[in-house]
Amino acid sequence: MIKTVTIVDGGYFKKVVVTEHKLAHRRYTDFLYDNIRSCEDDDEDLMRILYYDCLRYEGEQQLPISGDSKRFYGNPAEFDGLASYDLMAIRLGELRFRGFILKQEDSTFSRTLGDSDFLPSFEQKGVDMRIGLDIAHYSEKRLVDRIILISNDTDCIPAMKEARKNGVQIVVVEFEGQSLHRDLVKHSDYVRWREIIEPNLD
Repeated sequence: MIKTVTIVDGGYFKKVVVTEHKLAHRRYTDFLYDNIRSCEDDDEDLMRILYYDCLRYEGEQQLPISGDSKRFYGNPAEFDGLASYDLMAIRLGELRFRGFILKQEDSTFSRTLGDSDFLPSFEQKGVDMRIGLDIAHYSEKRLVDRIILISNDTDCIPAMKEARKNGVQIVVVEFEGQSLHRDLVKHSDYVRWREIIEPNLD
């Protein structure tokens, strides 16, 4: 059996697999977990799943037109359900507020803009760094033989190169309807295609 760790960029993963279904919390976490586990092959012995994401932003900001205050509410327990699954470890970065952006940037408005014409913009910080550090750690210590990477972020490439130098194989996962960045494919050993498992709504 091939000793394996699965590394998941949660922000990317949720954009890829989450559909229009309105799922209760438990069904939602089941859905995420089932799609992560589907990325393994039968000859792989999974050591751990490392899931990287950010808690929802919490804080107060001034709206762009009215100047009124808007409160954003976080949820400290947001990933507790997912963390309870077998072999799952959650790695959290930070979500930072970057301002408000127009919903339709190229539109010509024939009316006065209001607060509702803008969306809040957020940026993840620390997720890429944590992914790179963990890829380096698992490969330098030879804790695993293979890393399954669920991401489309080219910032992972330096760590992927280092892992391969250390003799660890890199598998990148391409889900249906998605295209991986060609540089990620170039610096991996295998590309693994997976269909999205639809949630159980029974």
